[in-house]
Amino acid sequence: MTREELNEDKQEEILKEENRKARKKVIKKIVKYTVILIIFLYAFFFYAENVSTVKIVVNEERITNTKIPISFNGLKIIHFSDLHYGSNIDKDKVKEVVTLINKRKPDIVVFTGDLIDKSIELDNKEQESLITELQKIDSPLGKYAIIGDEDKDNYSTIMNQCNFVVLNNEYDLVYNKTNDALLITGFSSSLNNTIDINKALDYYNLDFANTNIYSIGLLHEPDSTDDILNIHQMDLLLAGHSHNGNVRIPFIGSVTKRNGAKKYDQAYYKINNSKLYISSGIGTQDNGIRLFCRPSINFYRLSNS
Repeated sequence: MTREELNEDKQEEILKEENRKARKKVIKKIVKYTVILIIFLYAFFFYAENVSTVKIVVNEERITNTKIPISFNGLKIIHFSDLHYGSNIDKDKVKEVVTLINKRKPDIVVFTGDLIDKSIELDNKEQESLITELQKIDSPLGKYAIIGDEDKDNYSTIMNQCNFVVLNNEYDLVYNKTNDALLITGFSSSLNNTIDINKALDYYNLDFANTNIYSIGLLHEPDSTDDILNIHQMDLLLAGHSHNGNVRIPFIGSVTKRNGAKKYDQAYYKINNSKLYISSGIGTQDNGIRLFCRPSINFYRLSNS
């Protein structure tokens, strides 16, 4: 073998060795980035499922309107929604919710539907436990609820036992210590085709109706808003269902939108002279995760000016 051939063989071995080292580096990088990706995905889902779903935020809003009677200045309303009991919500979490509500000494408490998760069938003991906790909510001017799309046949019975008035396409007048009143109207679920807007707004057809009365509408699916306002103006609308998207991307918004909350899914909208607030809910739904969308309770203070 000539010297040139020996050099060629040696150069080929060196080249093969360099290629082996290069492949090793590539494989190491692939393994490294795969491990980082797995850790990131695990941390992401752990946070979204076990951290973001835990800490309940209390959102406080001041609502001013000259239609609010002076005697109702400072009135406090607590709004919570979409408990989905049995999802990531158990008895201890309900106790926490009740404590957060009572700590703020509300005058009125409203619940805008979806009490028990659709996948859960509570036994008698669990149902009694849930009722016992919700009965502890203290609200001197009333507790009101409406029916969500996932609420079952026993929902009204449970809420009545918790001392909530279930407004199923109905209204109620709330009086303080004077003859002044607020109008609270409850609309049933549009997804269940049980909403009857004309029936719910029947107050305005009565002879004694005060058309300048400050009106509060409770609805489960926020996309019913336009249909309601096309029939009659309402001052304040409180809704649930959307969970504000559950998973939100900063500056972009909801990743997915639910039927009944395609148009309105964020926390707040101003629609002409009406204000629409949408609760992000307490429990979770579908995939059981939240991201940049904490569970919350809304706390409103009403003022004439």
